[in-house]
Amino acid sequence: MILKLYPENPNERILRQVVDILQHGGVIVYPTDTVYALGCALDQPKAIERLRTIRGGKDSSEMSIVCADIREVAEYAKVDNLVFKLLKHNLPGPFTFILPASSKISDKVMVGRKTVGVRIPDNAIAQAIVRELGMPLVTASVRTDDVGDEVEYITDPELIHERYAAVDAVIDGGMGDNFASTVVDCTANGEVNIVRQGRQELEM
Repeated sequence: MILKLYPENPNERILRQVVDILQHGGVIVYPTDTVYALGCALDQPKAIERLRTIRGGKDSSEMSIVCADIREVAEYAKVDNLVFKLLKHNLPGPFTFILPASSKISDKVMVGRKTVGVRIPDNAIAQAIVRELGMPLVTASVRTDDVGDEVEYITDPELIHERYAAVDAVIDGGMGDNFASTVVDCTANGEVNIVRQGRQELEM
């Protein structure tokens, strides 16, 4: 199923339909400010397992959470003054911040880890879904390592739907990007390390 949402003014009826899917254990593909991503509700452990299976890997380090705002980030991760300033300067935006996780995050997400990747995409559809859901999305970008030069399979919602037939819905928010987020590790005692340089430079 493909559901169309427009970034300028996401349709409330369709938005509620998306959230209903998530609240009942569904897995979706949705647009971000980087590539399209798989997502499910944080409180749905079976959906988290499905997401991992659909994406085709067991590596929990590839899974992050998408929050509505910095206040919500602070509920699910430990945020000191330095990190707060970084988040405030750079979010919403195409960044994944690796932070010490709080106990509120499901073991299905953590799988033995003590850190979690956190995102607030600069995308009105992603933000609207998370706000309407009332909790973070567990998320992982659609796979980019197996499409070769056929970038349409990570940017075109119709082709993404063809590729990920096992999801419950693909949210068509228009053509996506093919640049990854910049990954920033903030867990090394006050040091900030760029793990992966993505489409945007970090503002300190």
